Amino acid sequence: MKKVLALVLALAMVFALAACGGGDKSGGASAPASENGGEGAAASGGVVKIGVFEPQTGDNGAGGKQEILGMQYANYVQPTVEIGGATYDVQLEIVDNRTTAENGPSAAAELMNRGVSVVLGSYGSGVSMAGGAVFAEAGVPAIGVTCTNPQVTSDCDVYFRICFLDPFQGTVLANYAYNTLGVKNAYTLAMLGSDYDQGLVYYFTEAFRALGGTVINEDFPEGSANFVSYINNAKSAGAGVIFAPVSTNYAQLIIEAASAQSFEGELLGSDTWDNNMVVESAQGKNVTVDITTFYQEGGNAAFDSGIKEWLNANADAKTNNGGNDMISAVTAMGYDAYFTALEALKAAGSTEPSAVLSALPGVKYEGVSGAIEFDAIGDAKRDAAYIKTANTETGEWDFVTIQGVN
Repeated sequence: MKKVLALVLALAMVFALAACGGGDKSGGASAPASENGGEGAAASGGVVKIGVFEPQTGDNGAGGKQEILGMQYANYVQPTVEIGGATYDVQLEIVDNRTTAENGPSAAAELMNRGVSVVLGSYGSGVSMAGGAVFAEAGVPAIGVTCTNPQVTSDCDVYFRICFLDPFQGTVLANYAYNTLGVKNAYTLAMLGSDYDQGLVYYFTEAFRALGGTVINEDFPEGSANFVSYINNAKSAGAGVIFAPVSTNYAQLIIEAASAQSFEGELLGSDTWDNNMVVESAQGKNVTVDITTFYQEGGNAAFDSGIKEWLNANADAKTNNGGNDMISAVTAMGYDAYFTALEALKAAGSTEPSAVLSALPGVKYEGVSGAIEFDAIGDAKRDAAYIKTANTETGEWDFVTIQGVN
């Protein structure tokens, strides 16, 4: 499929017929860049543009800002890259996709108009899939940072990613709940219409039931502000855990409701819960919160100390991080995604998106979150997740374990 895409771009760019579609990303022929691609970047006087496709508003705005911080810090650490024997300044082109799939295509199109060579993002799988169609039409590669739905890459030839996937994360959480916590009855809570929420609930439910447990699934409409009735439903069902792979703002509301209703089981969150505002909302409350995530502060001392110094010296960055210097896993992943993009640009020897797309399958990078390389679909070869728990006394995350699916 990638070869088809390259041929279309080379011979019939004016028809813009390329589209998202599943395929093997292990190679492909290079094609001339489209008018929205790398030619503009190469002609911009030694500047290569990396697009940042992230939410800064909407339900995922807080998480998107923290993911961007990792990219901005990485750009601060290494603002140039050697491409084909020449030194280029790296310029981040940031657009707000406003969280939703409805807004994704217009934000993606804006990045194409800015002449980027590669795109990073998005926080949120639904908006990533929506933007993917635009990136594929333009022939511009994208590197997903923390978008975990399998369809992000399987349904789009130009999308790669550096994070683990929902089937893996859902199974890890199911195994943890059933085998480690000893829970036999689970309750799940997800937002209607959210590809991320619904996907993770599905994989958790399948894995938990396969282990011998029972699961009750409930959904809530977008914009919900009161979760008391859902917590009471979980209590009535005798649930030992509530699994709610929701956005940061809903996570805080669920913690509030669980504490108010004295839920005695554990709250299980996915990577979207790995946010300082979430853990701080658990401080002083009678709740137990465990989450899966991509990185734990302390995993790389040099990175941790460097980004904390940078955050504390930059008032805007600190505000976007929730007002403190706690390191979110998505920030570490944003940092790794930036350097993965630089490796692709160096391997391509060109700023043309088609060359970067052809180079990406062979890229390997040792990131702060672990080793990064891609399989034939474009997914990172990840086999472990961090599990950490909210310390309700300090308002910080405590490391629990690193766990795979076995």
